Amino acid sequence: MIVASIVGARPQFIKCAAVSKEIREHFHEILIHTGQHYDYEMSKSFFNELKISQPDYNLGIGSGLQCWQIGMMMIKLEEIILDKKPDLIIVYGDANSTAAASIVAAKSNIPLAHIEAGLREFKKNIPEEINKLITDILSDFYFCPTETAVSNLKNMGIEKNVFKVGDVTLDIIYNNLKRIEENKSVLKKYNLEEKDYYFMTCHRASNTNNIEHLKQILSVLKDIDGQIIFPLHPRTSKAIKQNGLEKILNIGNLIVTSPTGYFETQTLIKHAKMVLTDSGGVIKEAYFYKTPTIILDMQTEWVETVSEGWSYIAGPNRERILNRIRNFKIPDFHSNCLGDGKASEKIVKILIKEL
Repeated sequence: MIVASIVGARPQFIKCAAVSKEIREHFHEILIHTGQHYDYEMSKSFFNELKISQPDYNLGIGSGLQCWQIGMMMIKLEEIILDKKPDLIIVYGDANSTAAASIVAAKSNIPLAHIEAGLREFKKNIPEEINKLITDILSDFYFCPTETAVSNLKNMGIEKNVFKVGDVTLDIIYNNLKRIEENKSVLKKYNLEEKDYYFMTCHRASNTNNIEHLKQILSVLKDIDGQIIFPLHPRTSKAIKQNGLEKILNIGNLIVTSPTGYFETQTLIKHAKMVLTDSGGVIKEAYFYKTPTIILDMQTEWVETVSEGWSYIAGPNRERILNRIRNFKIPDFHSNCLGDGKASEKIVKILIKEL
């Protein structure tokens, strides 16, 4: 049977790396890269580092307005889908690639499986939330990472073919935990000591497109007591330059780098004293490593990490961020609610049975 897996952004490459390996043991997989992640070198490095098979198709869509991007993806995807006639289409997460592929699957009457189904932020002004809603309305199989995701679908009236399997990105971490733990070379590279530095990322459009939000976040850096390593996303770098904020980064305790590779990033998160981020992926990875996290956004779909006390939603607010950094208490409880590292295996077993 033919399975078409459709990816387009960095977080999807990670999820696909875990699932694709299992898929290919039982199905013929066609891997389609929409080109939504348009930095070729970053995209290529992720495929190489995570040992993902090179895409059978790269649509090369690139950046653009939201509806234009989704529309162009749909046009090119439909041509491939009508030609190859897959028995199943798999989509990941909540990117524009996810929404585009979901619409094409529905219009082509091909079953759709959504990995990371049921997550919600409950604000339709967030582009990813719209993509989540579109995809979950159109899906046929729902693979949920958490119990909350299952409940969200139930509240929408969706109960058929809903499976709680855990988070697929943890599969890669479990399988490479020794490598991640022992990769001390990355700490030496940046002259960092374990549990004595802060790891920071910031890339959400709600922060990079809002100059006041970005200023609030960056103004925190000079008041943090300790070293900070800050891999700079291309979107954030562009916003900083366009708004003349380079001087804010000119402080002695700050290490600004280009985006780090997957395994370097994991090591930096694991050994950090604390994480500051607006990335959903980094939030759940830090939770796994029991690294306290300040969320630089007003909401998160990973609500369990907040309810257990490992994450705190500060938003782009200087005082709230600094207050929580200075007063964060390590929780006593950690339920490991994101799974056991076998989500991909569970997904493929279910698909074999159902298809």
